[in-house]
Amino acid sequence: MQAKKRYLILLSAGACLVLLSYLGGVQLPAASRSRHDRSRNGYRPDQPWPHFSDPLHLFLPWDETDTEEYNLHISPRQKRDVNTSVYKGKRCRMDSCFDFSLCHKNGFKVYVYPQQKGEKISESYQNILSTIEGSRFYTSDPGQACLFVLSLDTLDRDQLSPQYVHNLKTKVQNLPLWNDGRNHLIFNLYSGTWPDYTEDLGFDIGQAMLAKASISTENFRRNFDVSIPLFSKEHPRTGGERGYLKYNSIPPFRKYMLVFKGKRYLTGIGSDTRNALHHVHNAEDVVLLTTCKHGKDWQKHKDARCDKDNAEYDKYDYKEMLHNSTFCLVPRGRRLGSFRFLEALQAACVPVMLSNGWELPFSEIIDWNTAAVIGDERLLLQIPTTVRSIHQDKILSLRQQTQFLWEAYFSSVEKIVLTTLEIIQDRVLEHGSRSSLMWNSHPGGLFALPQYSGYLGDFPFYYATLGIKPYPKFTAVIHAVSPLVSQSQPILKLLVAVAKSQYCAQIIVLWNCDKPLPAKHRWPATSVPVIVIEGENKVMSSRFLPYETIVTDAVLSLDEDTVLSTTEVDFAFTVWQSFPERIVGYPARSHFWDSNKERWGYTSKWTNDYSMVLTGAAIYHRYYHHLYTNYLPTSLKSMVDQLANCEDILMNFLVSAVTKLPPIKVTQKKQYKETMMGQVKSSRASRWADPDHFAQRQTCMNKFASWFGAMPLVHSQMRLDPVLFKDQVSILRKKYRDIERL
Repeated sequence: MQAKKRYLILLSAGACLVLLSYLGGVQLPAASRSRHDRSRNGYRPDQPWPHFSDPLHLFLPWDETDTEEYNLHISPRQKRDVNTSVYKGKRCRMDSCFDFSLCHKNGFKVYVYPQQKGEKISESYQNILSTIEGSRFYTSDPGQACLFVLSLDTLDRDQLSPQYVHNLKTKVQNLPLWNDGRNHLIFNLYSGTWPDYTEDLGFDIGQAMLAKASISTENFRRNFDVSIPLFSKEHPRTGGERGYLKYNSIPPFRKYMLVFKGKRYLTGIGSDTRNALHHVHNAEDVVLLTTCKHGKDWQKHKDARCDKDNAEYDKYDYKEMLHNSTFCLVPRGRRLGSFRFLEALQAACVPVMLSNGWELPFSEIIDWNTAAVIGDERLLLQIPTTVRSIHQDKILSLRQQTQFLWEAYFSSVEKIVLTTLEIIQDRVLEHGSRSSLMWNSHPGGLFALPQYSGYLGDFPFYYATLGIKPYPKFTAVIHAVSPLVSQSQPILKLLVAVAKSQYCAQIIVLWNCDKPLPAKHRWPATSVPVIVIEGENKVMSSRFLPYETIVTDAVLSLDEDTVLSTTEVDFAFTVWQSFPERIVGYPARSHFWDSNKERWGYTSKWTNDYSMVLTGAAIYHRYYHHLYTNYLPTSLKSMVDQLANCEDILMNFLVSAVTKLPPIKVTQKKQYKETMMGQVKSSRASRWADPDHFAQRQTCMNKFASWFGAMPLVHSQMRLDPVLFKDQVSILRKKYRDIERL
């Protein structure tokens, strides 16, 4: 009997164990293993994460969103569809999903599909397409293209949006050049829809690259996709406002330390982060405001804090906070990105990023540690302490970098699009790409073209950083448009005067005259080489071509009728050596805003104020020849060539756009104006006497300002004279004694 009882007990115990195992009750070994794994990975129970009264959840990518709320709205089949449609090419990289051979023959050219009748295009996407079509990358021939951009609007893929384009999957697949998306670039600002906001675009992107806002690090294909900022439909197409940093004061006198003002989401994705902000708000120097008052049915979901939060929210003006705070919190909302990111950059308010898992815009090229504070949503309560511990010198450096990045890459749709294209071009370039220093220091990657040189010392912007000086000689380029009929012509006197300069390495005469070249014996004998080049197509822009014969850093640009003494040439070059990134010279002009005609005006009045130094007698770095030829669009250069006018104005626009600085005027040369206006026989003098010539220059000013998106010229009243100019010291002791005799 006892044996039978023992048998029944063992049988019952075995059945219980089987039942417990079936129900999942016996999982102690697995739990133990989990603790062991966490300990091995650095997790220690005695050092837990800080406890928050409102728990914050990390951002979960699409394939990890297994929450009850998520699964209420998406079925397993829908999840598989998302996986298939968007991330089919998740392993794509440049070497596996990009055909480099398309770029080798014609260089980096971008083709935009023709717009189809009846297809709606948002203003923002039209701005993107217009930027590409107006850039130097554009080609209308798909056979020459290296990269293809859809004319179908892919910016807003939120199905609830009025901008949503239906049946995009079929439309894209029917494109004759689609080729499974190979060498295609797709722009996108919004993906997914309420309440899940996944990164699904609603069609198979195949092997195409994404230029996407709010993209997660989980789904970002490094060195293939490009993370772009979220920008509003009001974002300017070109130009854009400059940053708001006016004073480089230490410490920065700002009213608030940390601010935020925005929506608080009561349900769904994005609610946890912003719901916890009230724990940090102190209503003094840390002002973090949220409101529940948005959406049609917000009152149905309102909680006990809503009324108090809404009342506090209405007390503060957002712009006033933005411009009077040192740090601006940029927490994620429904999506990872936020408009506040660009708003903070422009306002010189250091962004404090609170969006775990967000691949920051242009992360491939921009070092965001120099312009932003990268926070962690799990450590929200430590944010105020962290920003207070940052030294004032570092704060100034961060703020200055926000201004540089804003103006270089983010202030307009054009800059965002061109930066995206330049990043892709850098990947395609076989002979090298821009360095991190080029991207992260003035003037930025858009103005530092790697096709010119891979050595930083060849660019005028990096001399101070590298601790080097420009080559101590210059090349004179004399623009000749009149036939050589007399040995007393100004061009021959100019040749002799320039050749005597101790800094002159060589002289190039650019023969843009319709008459044949003069015989060699007609040119005066000089101690430096004189090279005569026939101008390409005899057009004005040819004077700024990057001729290989120019071997010095400095170019002395001269008109054929310019009158300069050797002393004046020497002095101007000496000044330029201290300002190698600017135009330095004699004849100055200015611009002004004509409020009656509502356009820019051009003036040649002799005043203390100027914004241009004409290239008829000016020194600048030879890199600007390369930039003029390869950066500016064909339309502007064609306008200059057709008018045979305004090339000097266009060069001033370009250099001021790059440097954000005015040119440098050296000692006034009173003979310059009188000489030009007095020589009625010269072709240039006749141009200056022509009233249409002046009207053309007015037109040029406005055409150029329109293309640049703003007026880049900067006014100045500085004039540099020799140290001992016009004083009582003996003339024999003066270094530039000939200048005083004028």
